Amino acid sequence: MYKLLAITNRHLCNNDFLQQIQSICSLNEKNTMIKSVSIVLREKDLSENDYKNLATKVLEICKENNTECILHTYYKVARELNCKKIHLPLHVLKSKPDICNEFNEVGVSIHSVNEALEAVNLGATYIIAGHIFATNCKKDVPPRGLNFLSSVCSSINIPVYAIGGILPANAQKAINAGADGVCIMSGLMTCENPRVFM
Repeated sequence: MYKLLAITNRHLCNNDFLQQIQSICSLNEKNTMIKSVSIVLREKDLSENDYKNLATKVLEICKENNTECILHTYYKVARELNCKKIHLPLHVLKSKPDICNEFNEVGVSIHSVNEALEAVNLGATYIIAGHIFATNCKKDVPPRGLNFLSSVCSSINIPVYAIGGILPANAQKAINAGADGVCIMSGLMTCENPRVFM
């Protein structure tokens, strides 16, 4: 069993976005493969105000469904909404190193072992490492692969989540390489029924 981070991208959604969030939350109910599901609200193209409006609704859905919600990039919004979990690009954490004192969880996306070490030194509590497998999101960029993932996992002592081309069929390979869990975006955003997908 592994932890699943569901990364949002409302532009990929065929259903109503908030209904899709609700459906993904339902994966927490008696799933044999998944230890727990968390929503990472990644909608970085929104203005801060629009992100706050959406985050308010998503946090409410997650609370009703006993599902962890991690806000992304907009740490001021997280502060205002009293959400103690944030995921940041490494450059944002580097520019605001004291931000870790304000949150219970601070995730960082990395693309090298050196970045992983830097994120840990800055106070990150978990890492997203990628991209591991080939993915349409990064068509022209070769995947870093399982050896890269294994190197990251063995270099740091905080949880690592694999991202990029992750499917239920290959998720266990990432776990076997040392990851604590996996991130899925496209598969969960585009499927009609996340419970069938997983």
